[in-house]
Amino acid sequence: MPDGNPTNLLYYGDNLDILRRYVNDETVDLIYLDPPFKSNQDYNVLFKERNGKQSAAQIHAFEDTWQWDEAAALAYKEIVEAGGKVSQAMQAFRTYLGANDMLAYLAMMAPRLVELRRVLKPTGSIYLHCDPTASHYLKILMDAVFGPEHFLNEIIWKRTSAHSAAVRWNDVHDVILLYSRADSYRWNRVLLAHSNEYAARYRRKDEAGKLWTDDNLTGPGVRHGDSGAEWRGFNPTTRGLHWKVSAKTVEDIVGSEKAESLSTTEKLDVLDAHGFIHWPRSSTGGYPRFKRYLSEGAPVQDVVTDIPPINSQAQERLGYPTQKPEALLERIIKASSNEGDTMLDPFGGCGTAVIVAQRLGRRWIGIDITHLAINLMKRRLRDAFGKDVEFKVQGEPVDVAGAQELAGKDPYQFQWWALGLVDARPVEGKKGADKGIDGRIYFHDEADSSETKQVILSVKAGHTGAAHVRDLRGVLDQEKAAIGVLISLQEPTGPMRTDAAEAGFYHSPGWNQDYPRIQLRTIAELLAGKGIDAPPQHVTFKQAPKHVKDGGVQLEITPATSDTNAATETLVVADKPRGRKKR
Repeated sequence: MPDGNPTNLLYYGDNLDILRRYVNDETVDLIYLDPPFKSNQDYNVLFKERNGKQSAAQIHAFEDTWQWDEAAALAYKEIVEAGGKVSQAMQAFRTYLGANDMLAYLAMMAPRLVELRRVLKPTGSIYLHCDPTASHYLKILMDAVFGPEHFLNEIIWKRTSAHSAAVRWNDVHDVILLYSRADSYRWNRVLLAHSNEYAARYRRKDEAGKLWTDDNLTGPGVRHGDSGAEWRGFNPTTRGLHWKVSAKTVEDIVGSEKAESLSTTEKLDVLDAHGFIHWPRSSTGGYPRFKRYLSEGAPVQDVVTDIPPINSQAQERLGYPTQKPEALLERIIKASSNEGDTMLDPFGGCGTAVIVAQRLGRRWIGIDITHLAINLMKRRLRDAFGKDVEFKVQGEPVDVAGAQELAGKDPYQFQWWALGLVDARPVEGKKGADKGIDGRIYFHDEADSSETKQVILSVKAGHTGAAHVRDLRGVLDQEKAAIGVLISLQEPTGPMRTDAAEAGFYHSPGWNQDYPRIQLRTIAELLAGKGIDAPPQHVTFKQAPKHVKDGGVQLEITPATSDTNAATETLVVADKPRGRKKR
């Protein structure tokens, strides 16, 4: 996507191919990725509660299992033959791990991380969300791709509070690795609300009503330089102390460059001149103290315990197995991007990152390899933002020829895509288990009844005939469904239309209207905009919460400003934060 293009994009396809073909060099400001973790977990059910309770619709979403096979070997060969640090890291992994499933996972990740670095702007950052199963290997791989000097944080997110490991410590956290592309990177100061216990320490008010408390202006130990010099009649060395000055407060007053040129006693003069010194009564003989004001909030820490996982009753919960809380993505996006910046999520899933990016005024690119996820993201965006969101979908069929090509390559992807044309929820693809039902649409059409009624759908990519209509009618009767729809690539035959007409009509008591019980729809008709003839206000996927422009719940943020441009909302960090150990 060329820089300056305001279009938001959803891509269907392999993210490695999409990145190489469509995303230009240095065009992305922020990358968040939540790839499969090599957890040996099979995410068999898209719509399934964490307690194991089956919901009405199930689908094999993806497998988080990896094996060393021909594809993994080819990926490994490609990255090794490219040379450089990444090649060296992968060769070391193979020496240590051998040709196993973990190496297959790393061989999948390595070329994608190389491409992600390519598309990231020099001021950009990347957040890699993983779990402890593979985080240590991924950190080495990220060091090889981005350079160990560009490692910024290992963020720990407490994702759950309840586990029961019998013979080891309970694992309750995920890891988020933060790297920059270069030494100068975008950073916004995000502040969190203080705890009640901390805020209670600030009981005094100044003339402007601002809360403060007094703190030490000295530290233990004698210093023979300026920090041990006498100031305003007070000599700290006589008490075995030295002056301890808040450098940040002085920098905030006079700027960092000026502050560096000041002696300790001169900094004390600055603090006193601006009301940051509390003078005790002369009769008490006490030392002056520092007036520490209650800040607007506490800076974000690299251990996140205040954002809980999505529980079963949460409004934003959609049932997707790897869904992350919007609050977590909001904190990340606000910290490392500005409005108008472009955020990329190459493992889109259920679209939490693009949803939050849209809400925060960022441009975005989402990629996923399943039409199931693409359909879910499209529905979620429209539920949340309605007509206020504009985006394009790349990689989906736009005509019958494209649909035929998809059906030939992957029948299940074709089925999910076709169901997405009518906003239907897919069910398990195995015909023996689902009685020939590929999708469902639920609706309510009686004001005084809580009864949920349904439209069942069957999708056919190949030859169709009257037998398929009769089978659908049988399932319709067995399921006691209101309406059945047969979606096909081929035009229905005359006998098919006759059998469909003989099924009669469903009468909606709420709308006092008749709808054909069996309906035949071709892909061409659906692409042309012809939908299903059914009672309105039907519900399929769980609807995402609607975005509120004004008065909505927002996470807290205070933009930082640089000394050279006080109007900007961004702090471009040119040097590494002090105190980081050399690696």
